Amino acid sequence: MTLRLQDVDLLDGDTFVKGPPHHIFRLLRQEAPVFWHRDPEGGGFWVLTKYEDLVQASMDTATFSSAKGITLATMEFFPSQNLMMITSDPPWHTKLRRLVSTGFTPRMVNRLEPDIRRMVNQLLDAAIAKGECDFVTEVAAELPLQVIARFLGVPHEDRHKIFQWSNKILGAGDPEYGGIVIEKPPETEEEIQALIEEFRRVIAGAAMEMAAYLSRLEEERLREPKEDLVTTYLHAEVDGEKLSTLERHAQFVLLAVAGNETTRNLISGGLLALTEHPEQLELLRNDLSLMATAVEEMLRYVSPVMYMRRTVTRDTEFRGVPMKAGDRISMWYISANRDEDVFPEPDAFIVTRQPNDHVAFGAGGPHFCLGAALARLEARILFEELLSRPYQVEIIGPVERMRSNFINGIKHMPVRFRRLSR
Repeated sequence: MTLRLQDVDLLDGDTFVKGPPHHIFRLLRQEAPVFWHRDPEGGGFWVLTKYEDLVQASMDTATFSSAKGITLATMEFFPSQNLMMITSDPPWHTKLRRLVSTGFTPRMVNRLEPDIRRMVNQLLDAAIAKGECDFVTEVAAELPLQVIARFLGVPHEDRHKIFQWSNKILGAGDPEYGGIVIEKPPETEEEIQALIEEFRRVIAGAAMEMAAYLSRLEEERLREPKEDLVTTYLHAEVDGEKLSTLERHAQFVLLAVAGNETTRNLISGGLLALTEHPEQLELLRNDLSLMATAVEEMLRYVSPVMYMRRTVTRDTEFRGVPMKAGDRISMWYISANRDEDVFPEPDAFIVTRQPNDHVAFGAGGPHFCLGAALARLEARILFEELLSRPYQVEIIGPVERMRSNFINGIKHMPVRFRRLSR
């Protein structure tokens, strides 16, 4: 059946559960690069799918604000959106970011390489010794969990609490993660509101559990400060004033969630892409010097964060299409990363692709991903160590994806390690 613009539905998680709907984004890029998408509540939002447009909107924070939320969900994590870097605009965003940005520079992150390589080898040793494993839960999720726990100051034995809370916050619409089972789309106003409240309960509950946990960590750091982000935020000042309890908790939630979820899905999605393109896998295995460009291609091809929302602050236009102050726009990185005008053979996975100016970490501007260097390092080391071993990785069961239009996530991916004969 021919897809029509009026059939496009980017709000339904089922649209994404079998993988990103690249055919939909291709249609939008070709026929409606600035597209008005209606929502069940009678309103709507703009959909931007072209690379050039995402860059323009991302660079103009005065017109396209993050302060009223970054997702298309009705609810957000905290009542005041100006609490977190990701949901604030300059100059406040700049001041919050400056508190921790020095710890995430490429120079500082590269100092972690020996420790990350040790973590990777421990994870791979354990997985290969078993012969089979769930690559997501036992490897792809474990590595960034261990790394971000170290940054934050979360004890190693508590790292899986971050995993569970992150899954609920970003995967509330997934039955396994959020516990919400949607048997049929809501139709009446009452059904819509009831579903919104259920989502709010799951997300707010996880955020409150994280805040309570942080309070206990802060009590420990007041007695015994350490070189971690819990201590940094506890004593940090912006314009001569310390962060409030809510502001500290908001930064903790943001860094805990963002620090593990996206890298997890980059690694799992990257392995899936390699197994689906065995000629690229062999090319990389035979020349590990290509790993840096391969990781960039994984970022482009997977696009772990599929979109971000902004709110229009003043009347403007895109490609001649007028937008009003208060309108919501969604910037679809997963579409821009396959824009035919920017990337030759956009649907092909090519580990030697250069240039590769993808927007997986954002399309420029002040909200470019703070953890980009760390995510790149973790992925590079993991695939270097995995492909330097004499084992072929085979997917032996169904790849289960997260039911989400926000995160391109894989929940489970059973694999077998088969020793190579050569």
